[in-house]
Amino acid sequence: MLDLISTETNQIPTGAESFTLQTQDGRRLRAAIFRVQGQARGTIALLQGHNEFIEKYFETIDDLRARGFDVATFDWRCQGGSERELDDPRKGHIDDFALYQNDLEAFINQALVSCTQPFYALAHSMGAAIVLDAAYSARPPFQRLILTAPMIDIANIRFPNAVRWLADTLDMVGMGGRYIPMGNKRSMLEKPYENNKLTTDPDRFARNASILDKAPALIIGDPTIGWVNAAFRLMSRFESPDYPRRIRTPALIISCGREQIVSNNAIERFVANLNNAALVHIPGSKHEILMERDRVRDQFWRAFDAFVPGESFH
Repeated sequence: MLDLISTETNQIPTGAESFTLQTQDGRRLRAAIFRVQGQARGTIALLQGHNEFIEKYFETIDDLRARGFDVATFDWRCQGGSERELDDPRKGHIDDFALYQNDLEAFINQALVSCTQPFYALAHSMGAAIVLDAAYSARPPFQRLILTAPMIDIANIRFPNAVRWLADTLDMVGMGGRYIPMGNKRSMLEKPYENNKLTTDPDRFARNASILDKAPALIIGDPTIGWVNAAFRLMSRFESPDYPRRIRTPALIISCGREQIVSNNAIERFVANLNNAALVHIPGSKHEILMERDRVRDQFWRAFDAFVPGESFH
């Protein structure tokens, strides 16, 4: 597995322990734990989104450790420093989102097992969708969920049924391993900052891009057709009002006012049916609130500090 990468503007936090997880279906995942000095208040399981990597969250890890929490994290299969499915390492391909549950199970059993309780999950976008699916199907060991821009549905699809049909058809005829139409091998961080959909902070965007300049092995490009089809199958399950009603873990959901990747309307409908949740809308943020400007990002931390640890919503 690739070692953790340090750059001039993105230093590895102190107390880092990096290691490899092994999933039940044989995939190797890059993981790390960042411990505080002295007694921790608990452990934050930091679960990244699609096309992300551990190094991107070094600043967030430092913020969490400053609050007294240990942090455990990993790269999902087929992205970051973890093992790929296809020969082309820039294709973050997967056939079924259920495989991500194997990743989460390996992380819980092989990484969190050595960490300080209680456990909290801080999950972004795709990672939030995966942990919600875990909370629906079982009861993962998290006392609370903090979910930023959860991938309940995709934003701004004009003809969603037609797009889903096309993805399913192309996947069935053997094209699942190809990039989506108009997609390519370039990461969003390799493209110009102007008009990006991730953040309004040019400095944090440049910092994250510089990590990939130093470690191009972390890069994946646009999604594959198979990944998109698998995502649609999971998101179709979220549409039932009964789905969120089965989730019992207290949750803080963050939506972003300048969102262009996931659907805020779908997030609102989903949260309305959760048993024990609050929705905080941050108007100035694009998709990646933790990569935003300080004054926008600080709004997230105020909500986080009020919720972890805190009282359940009634």
